[in-house]
Amino acid sequence: MINKDLVIFDEWVDPEGKKWSFEYHNSDDFLGLPYDRCKQCYGVCFYNEKMVIGYGGNKKSWGLIGGTIEKGETFIETLTREVEEESNMRVISAMPIGYQKVPNAYGEGDFYQLRFMAVVEPIGEFVSDPAGGITEIKLIDPKEYKSYFDWGTIGDEIIRRANELYLQSKINL
Repeated sequence: MINKDLVIFDEWVDPEGKKWSFEYHNSDDFLGLPYDRCKQCYGVCFYNEKMVIGYGGNKKSWGLIGGTIEKGETFIETLTREVEEESNMRVISAMPIGYQKVPNAYGEGDFYQLRFMAVVEPIGEFVSDPAGGITEIKLIDPKEYKSYFDWGTIGDEIIRRANELYLQSKINL
């Protein structure tokens, strides 16, 4: 059962030394968030008991599959498009996990990063991300994600909640 009262505060210092503050909220929907301030949709994607991760991006590191919301897209449309582009996989089902609020980013006010759990299947073999961001994908045991990326207490909660929802989705099949 979701704990909607859960809020996690964390900070991160990027390679250029800029300090970022994050406020994470568990949520089973994104109603009430200002659409124009929602900037990204990322999925904890599962295929055959494995978690799908991608390598690349600006940080040249491993992470979740997803990206920027394009004008007029729904959040699920963004997730579906990004998963297909970055992993050559199709979203079979998805559900919200929660969202991260980034306070006063770039001096332009708050923005939101949305997180989903998604069940996916390959469309074909991964060759490349058309945008060039993701250069490799990997299917890993979800318990081993910290060998690839460690996003602190917020990341722990995102992965924990995604695993919980994934296991529930398998029971309900």
